[in-house]
Amino acid sequence: MNKIKVMDDILANKIAAGEVVEKCVSVVKELVENSVDAGATEIKIEIKEAGTKLIKVVDNGCGMSHDDALLAFERHATSKLKSELDLFRISSLGFRGEALASIASVSKVTLKTSTGDIGTLVKIEGGKKVKEEASDKRRGTEIMVESLFYNTPARLKYLNSLYSELANICEYVNKMALSYTNIKFTLINEDKVMLNTDGSGNLLKVIKEIYGSEVARKMKKISIFNDDYDVDGYISLPEVTRSSRNHMITLVNQRVIRNTELNRSINDAYHTFKPDSRYPIVVLNINCDPSLVDVNVHPSKLDIKFSNFKDLKELIFNGINSLLSKKMLIPKIEKKEEIKEERVKPKLQQLNLERENVIEDDVIDYSLFEEDTLEVNDDLTNDEIKEDEYEKKEKKEIMPEMYPIGLAKGTYIVCHNELGLYLIDQHAAKERINYEGYKKSFGNPKEASIKMLIPLTLEFPTNEFIIIKENLDVLKDMKFDIEVSGTSSFIIKEHPTWIKEGYENESIKKILEVLISEEKNFTIEKFREKSAIMLSCKMAIKANMNISLKEMEALIDDLRKCDNPYTCPHGRPTTIFYSNYELEKMFKRAM
Repeated sequence: MNKIKVMDDILANKIAAGEVVEKCVSVVKELVENSVDAGATEIKIEIKEAGTKLIKVVDNGCGMSHDDALLAFERHATSKLKSELDLFRISSLGFRGEALASIASVSKVTLKTSTGDIGTLVKIEGGKKVKEEASDKRRGTEIMVESLFYNTPARLKYLNSLYSELANICEYVNKMALSYTNIKFTLINEDKVMLNTDGSGNLLKVIKEIYGSEVARKMKKISIFNDDYDVDGYISLPEVTRSSRNHMITLVNQRVIRNTELNRSINDAYHTFKPDSRYPIVVLNINCDPSLVDVNVHPSKLDIKFSNFKDLKELIFNGINSLLSKKMLIPKIEKKEEIKEERVKPKLQQLNLERENVIEDDVIDYSLFEEDTLEVNDDLTNDEIKEDEYEKKEKKEIMPEMYPIGLAKGTYIVCHNELGLYLIDQHAAKERINYEGYKKSFGNPKEASIKMLIPLTLEFPTNEFIIIKENLDVLKDMKFDIEVSGTSSFIIKEHPTWIKEGYENESIKKILEVLISEEKNFTIEKFREKSAIMLSCKMAIKANMNISLKEMEALIDDLRKCDNPYTCPHGRPTTIFYSNYELEKMFKRAM
């Protein structure tokens, strides 16, 4: 008797559901992607009990005919791939033909759909069709998924908490709204609206809906391109950060993806502009020919493979870093005032129903944000951008002159000019000055070195000794005269001139510590970078160290000469600004 048998369709779909339908958000993802592929301009998502009880997606897309509605629940049935060649130029979000079959096998599904003629209603429970009848002819599709995982209790038992499942759904719908700004998305949880976009095509409006007006005001537009990729979107100023990487959103041809290396390039572009433990809010859409990417890597379709990936990472890194380097990044202190409601006696007015006279109640003038573009003509739409506009260089905003008047708390230099009042953290400012000086010295070491009066002998454990010995050439290029002494120690006779007098031993030890810590992924660039950051902090003016007015002036002059005078190497601000208007408001001189 044969032992090998072909599985029946219901069992095969339940197994496939293990990959396709991992969580409640997986169902939302598959249904919403189908709505987008159907050409919908409005998509409404309703959920109850974080999707375990109900997930309902309603769209105004093209809908399905009666035969297509039945065939859609068959495994590997799809309208998005016609031949094998289509697999190499995928332009739709869905294409595998597994989603509906997998979802229907582990839930109770009701589908209502119509192309504008007589509609079709299909009801399936646990993969078996239980009802089929005619329905209304509203164009579009409504699909309702109830009792998810009711017939796979183990899967239901090990779902995350309802709060966690709801958070995942909200995060996904937010990303889809950012990706398809021309589609009106509505997300309703337990009859409460969680998200409602207007589908106007304005990305900044969607950012405001998700993150609020305060964040939207601090987003900067970016548009960059090379021969293969065209990248546009918004990036946050360094003062706007989050504790999670989840807010670095990358889209490829409007598809939401996840790519650790891309996120690393984005985060590296903010290096020294923000603390390393914080992450920016970024929305970038990468447009390219579909043949340059492979989305058929995982059933979730979140992972993706790129051609010429190195060029793409460099494009994004250089674009973001260039934009940040040209901006005035001094945080401005704004006094938030409580809004008092005033009762105004209503006046009888004639009601005007003309469309052009309707005033939208919106706190943001979105046209103002178009000024902050990278190499883009603001008078043109995205479709009308000309290549010669990218050649125009944006003038760098320079840190203004300011005049010190004293020291507060032994740490903060108080300065002023015609614009207002400034506070400068003397330690952070000196760190930035030192960092750029050391980094330049490491990259272009001078020939001169200084002999040590008493040679420094340092002993290390065997594993650390081997690491240093392997990289002696790097230290010698930096003008250290270092030699092996015995089986586990080194003797240093000379050091470069840029090491601060009186701190020679401490500085050399710290540099060797950095060299040892970078053992696994050592590169000369990374070593120089970390050494410069470490030394800049150790050699900086400490807090509660009083300095003279002359020293303050010299510090400010040196800070203004820096490439990035706004943050220390760890990303903390060096300077904070109080405008004249804000000062007068605080003292009630301006109302």
